[in-house]
Amino acid sequence: MIPTRRVVHEPGSSADALNKDCYCRTLDVDVLRRRLDSDAHLAGLMDTLQATRPHLFSSTAVFLTQEVQRLMQSGVSAIERAIRLPKYQALALARAPPIAELAFGPVGAFMSYDFHLGPDGPQLIEINTNAGGALLNAALADAQQACCEAMNWAFASQPDPRSLEPVFVEMFLQEWRLQRGDAALGTLLVVDDRPDTQYLAPEFELFRQLFERHGLQSRVADPGQLQWREDTLWFDERPVDMIYNRLTDFYLSAPEHAPVCAAYEAGAIVLTPHPRTHALYADKRNLVTLSDDALLSHWGVSPSDLEVLKRTVPRSWPVTADNADELWARRRELFFKPAGGYGAKAAYRGDKLTRRVWGGILAGTYIAQALVPATERLTEVNGVPTRLKVDVRAYAYDGQILLLAARMYAGQTTNFRTPGGGFAAVIVVP
Repeated sequence: MIPTRRVVHEPGSSADALNKDCYCRTLDVDVLRRRLDSDAHLAGLMDTLQATRPHLFSSTAVFLTQEVQRLMQSGVSAIERAIRLPKYQALALARAPPIAELAFGPVGAFMSYDFHLGPDGPQLIEINTNAGGALLNAALADAQQACCEAMNWAFASQPDPRSLEPVFVEMFLQEWRLQRGDAALGTLLVVDDRPDTQYLAPEFELFRQLFERHGLQSRVADPGQLQWREDTLWFDERPVDMIYNRLTDFYLSAPEHAPVCAAYEAGAIVLTPHPRTHALYADKRNLVTLSDDALLSHWGVSPSDLEVLKRTVPRSWPVTADNADELWARRRELFFKPAGGYGAKAAYRGDKLTRRVWGGILAGTYIAQALVPATERLTEVNGVPTRLKVDVRAYAYDGQILLLAARMYAGQTTNFRTPGGGFAAVIVVP
């Protein structure tokens, strides 16, 4: 039964106990408002978010242990080393369009590694390129406070989220240098389809303001506003040097993305993240490779990395006609994902499958991943203690985790429609 009172834990209490028992609010809404409304161009942003996206932020933090944090970083580092292997890259690129072969230097800004917290530690659910929410979560982390004096121990050692701002900017400058060296960076665009209509549209403006504060000319743009002519990509009659790519057309194959595609193929812009990044990391078939101990060992992955990958990457299999009957029989212990999917679209828990949906899976390109049920976090919704599911997102660059954040939700997959749910700050307890 869900407890009906807050349980106060003393120093040394486990993160699991805090998540299960302590449902106090840690979000200081006034501090978050000051962070998000800090620029004149952003005045009223917090009020707008509360009115139009009421389930974007949770008022409750999620607690992790330092050991879980360490395992996440070890898993990310081991994955990075595996992906650098020539045979891994050959396999991943062979199933991607030719545009993924291009390698101009950048490694991809704002990768994310999404984990469920299994009984044996963090379990990788998927890897994403162009992961959204980093600036929103940095602001959210800065707006956390201990709910009572007895919890000060858990909050006292948290890093200052405001120190992330120059780190985020340096990530984009490094992407620029990897392709352009010491050349001056002119215009940096944040690009997505119909950016004003996107759920995380407010973050695009936050990024524009961030870049401008650090001396970079920046705009938010729709691909339809761009023109490719005279070997230059143009926006509002100014040449574009770099694009922070938030498009979910990962290989730039849609006709409306032709100007961006042409500029990228010509090496005329620095694009981050880019098609090669998606092919090497985010295609779900890579989870099959990263969980295949025998194959990775044959390719030369070290025993220590193999052990880490075995601990952090659930076993996955391609869905084929040959193994369809076996996977259907085991479906209750599996989760099915489309190879090119994102945002949990067309992904299914095996125990929820119907024969009709199964037919669609067999007709598509899917993987089956060992099911790792999400852990739960106790929170308060309209005065009622309520348990919500949790996953943890590690925002990373070049193999280094920069920020941890959580998403709380009800239902089969993450969403921003759950009362009490949404992005949640992560508190790593000492």
